[in-house]
Amino acid sequence: MRYGVNLLNFGSGTTPDSLVRQATDARDIGFGFAMISDHITVTPDVHAVYPAPFYDQFVLAAHLAGRVPGLRLGTTITVIPYRHPLQTARLAANIDQLNEAGFILGAGVGWSRAEYEALGVPFEERGAITDEYLTAIRAAWAEETTSFQGRYVSYEDIRNAPAPATPLPVWVGGNSPAAQRRAARLGEGWHPFMPTLEAVRTALPRIAAEADAAGRPVPDLVPRLQLRLTPQPDTAERPLGHGSVDQLRADLEALAELGATDVLLDTYPGTPDERGTADDDRRTLELVAEKVVDLATGTVR
Repeated sequence: MRYGVNLLNFGSGTTPDSLVRQATDARDIGFGFAMISDHITVTPDVHAVYPAPFYDQFVLAAHLAGRVPGLRLGTTITVIPYRHPLQTARLAANIDQLNEAGFILGAGVGWSRAEYEALGVPFEERGAITDEYLTAIRAAWAEETTSFQGRYVSYEDIRNAPAPATPLPVWVGGNSPAAQRRAARLGEGWHPFMPTLEAVRTALPRIAAEADAAGRPVPDLVPRLQLRLTPQPDTAERPLGHGSVDQLRADLEALAELGATDVLLDTYPGTPDERGTADDDRRTLELVAEKVVDLATGTVR
């Protein structure tokens, strides 16, 4: 399996220099890719979880592409209804060309009703909008000139962004049945956040059946795990990535057995009050590299 890091692009003390250091540390420890979260409007509900300043994921990826060579970049996730699909297609394709290591478009529906309202996008229709926009984005990458007729967006004979330098994968985020169907129909990867092992095992046959019905390859399993390492094992039903170092090792072995190709590790605990320092995050990632995973080979120690 390949391993990546979620870059924390928000919060007090976050600066352009600190973001470059995060990415450089990830690369130098041995991680192969780094992904960036998405919010456009930092509404009060967003600020409570992901406080300002919040750096735009596409701008930050372009910034890092020129400063941290050798690190693949991506989004975890882009809230697809927030931007016109042609804009998203162009941004992703451009960064893919600017970054020699490539780009991954994570795609999802988001969660903040207030942010949707601030942007003038109907929250209740976010799933349908995401499906249509992803279809339009994929068409824009596939053809130099595209026409598209949909419920939410229509255009004729649009000349699109330069094609991605390599086939640009879409990792569809979300743990719900709707997200799983979306991954099967429109993604190269299923990118659940904080799943339990049982939830992954239950979902994979459904996703495979949906992909087969759509005549598409089964998407890769590419989860994002929140790291909450503790001295003692976590005995409760827990998301993958929570518990002792031995439990994390077992989690990654189980994911490998299930066919996971990539795993994104997230050091953010979920609230700003619990967040440690950049040095704390680096030490956690170094511990993973030293005790849990041989990042050079992708094998669990």
